[in-house]
Amino acid sequence: MKQVFHSSVGQLDPSYEATAEYDGTIVHDAGAEVFGDDKNHQIRYRTLTWPLVAVLMITEIVTYGTLSLPSALAAVGIVPGVILIAFLGIFALYTSLVLIQFKLNHPDVHNMGDAGMILFGPIGREVLSFGTVLFAVFAVGGQLLAAQIALGALSDNKLCLMWYTGIFAIPTLLLSLPRTLNFGLSWMSVLAVISILISCVVAMAGAGKNPTPDRTVQVSVGSNFYTAFISITSPVFAYAGHFMFFPLVSEMRRPRDARKSAWALGLFSTLFYILFAVVMYVYIGDKVASPAFSSLPVKWQKAAYGLAIPNLLVAGALYNHTAAKIIFIRFFRDSHHLHSHTKTGWFWWTVLVVLANGAAFVLATGVPIFSYLIGIAAALFASWYTYGLAGAFWIHDTYVFKGGMRALRHRPLMFVINILTLLAGAFICVAGLYAIIKSIVVAYGTNLVGKPFSCGVAA
Repeated sequence: MKQVFHSSVGQLDPSYEATAEYDGTIVHDAGAEVFGDDKNHQIRYRTLTWPLVAVLMITEIVTYGTLSLPSALAAVGIVPGVILIAFLGIFALYTSLVLIQFKLNHPDVHNMGDAGMILFGPIGREVLSFGTVLFAVFAVGGQLLAAQIALGALSDNKLCLMWYTGIFAIPTLLLSLPRTLNFGLSWMSVLAVISILISCVVAMAGAGKNPTPDRTVQVSVGSNFYTAFISITSPVFAYAGHFMFFPLVSEMRRPRDARKSAWALGLFSTLFYILFAVVMYVYIGDKVASPAFSSLPVKWQKAAYGLAIPNLLVAGALYNHTAAKIIFIRFFRDSHHLHSHTKTGWFWWTVLVVLANGAAFVLATGVPIFSYLIGIAAALFASWYTYGLAGAFWIHDTYVFKGGMRALRHRPLMFVINILTLLAGAFICVAGLYAIIKSIVVAYGTNLVGKPFSCGVAA
């Protein structure tokens, strides 16, 4: 056995065998893993491989991000838009690698709340836990709204739109019920990624075959800060899903392989985002809608939305599953209910899944400004989870594991990069809140906000 620095208590713990490294230094062990060695348990969580984690992350991130990007190019121009998407992709890849390294250094971290406990103590744990669950539930609601649009397009809006949301909420609930990801969701995510790929290819073909006459395609577009930032929130939050790395890596057979998942996600999402955004903008022009499928002729629109439904379903179920699991593990982490088929465990798991799904449905149908609230949640939490907190993770672990302030002084470039990462998170948070709140004011001032539980589309 080797002595291991057990970071959660700040002392050397000789009782574990180390299994990972930080800059070549052993810093953690398998004994502190969230689910431990669960090979002999009734419920086995640690079953995921790095390709499945990559596919799960693509399912969760790419769906919501892709369809809004062409309208962002229309707002800022094709060159600034492409540069922004590429830069944010590289930035998000860097922060994902930092998050994964932090997880490897702290194997007891299951979610952002656990990371908040290490960085900021009990208050940090509660704030970041609340934000993670809230953002996941809002993301479920966002998928339900996207499905509402898709089902409405497929049926020519023959039903009240709220019914479409309810119809889609039921399979979303059922898919998120299994306690482990290997039982359904991880393999269904393969179908989900294929579905969004094919649907976007069909959409690009439809746009190419039916280009908008007299369309305007601009290299760059001048605008004020509010207009520009409200537009670039789409690419900024298209990468908002990093909070999922902690729970997914916790369920991997070999957590150290998670870096491969991050690279696969980063390369795929960035290249796919640029391709789809450019093609749709070039053929449709500055009138491209968000979601972009809605700019297509009816036949092509129905084909694209129909093919995308498996992705919307699996992504919504994954968010719902994650929201429930974070709370479940918080209360049953050290209990036999976590790994055994007990009535108590299954009762509370089912209750949490139903509550998360029900809350998402009520928010999506009962709050007229829910789409704006998703933006507020993204600004408040995703700005930190995807971008800003990575800087704090790197600074904390370098200080703790590599020798305090001396270690930071010996890494001036990385120290500056991570300070800038923190500041970037703060800027996105504040500017995003300003832009979205102003949009709510404008929406109310122009009577664009509907009524709760109405048959219209939420603002």
